[in-house]
Amino acid sequence: MEVILFEKIDRLGGIGDLVNVKAGFARNYLLPQGKAKVATDENKAEIEARRAEFEKMAADALAAAEKRRDLVEAKPVEITAKSGTEGKLFGSIGNMDIAAAFVEAGIEIEKREVRLPDGPIRQAGEYEITLHLHADINAVAKVTIIGDEDA
Repeated sequence: MEVILFEKIDRLGGIGDLVNVKAGFARNYLLPQGKAKVATDENKAEIEARRAEFEKMAADALAAAEKRRDLVEAKPVEITAKSGTEGKLFGSIGNMDIAAAFVEAGIEIEKREVRLPDGPIRQAGEYEITLHLHADINAVAKVTIIGDEDA
């Protein structure tokens, strides 16, 4: 299925690009999210007419992501969790816990932006977590997991 992108999508294309994607990806993700439209002649004309507007929105999103990156990298976050005597956690710390800790610290982070390639954290200590804030911007956040034997 041929679609026109309204915003930059990782490993797919940028604003105004005409790309071929699988029909399910277009129907279930790109079209409902407003990230693309089916490539018809009138939609092609619309994207050309509104290209400046879309590029301004993309520039604003990039600037906001850069500002969030600076906030994240400047402010380390601490999370307290139940643990055993050697620092092994009872349970684990996942995307949702890390995102909630940043929101509590006053920085808006969504759980889908947190990248944990090795899976959830199961040991107390200091970690550098990658946050994917924008298609072009990643931030490295310092997260300290404090094991509390009394909690």
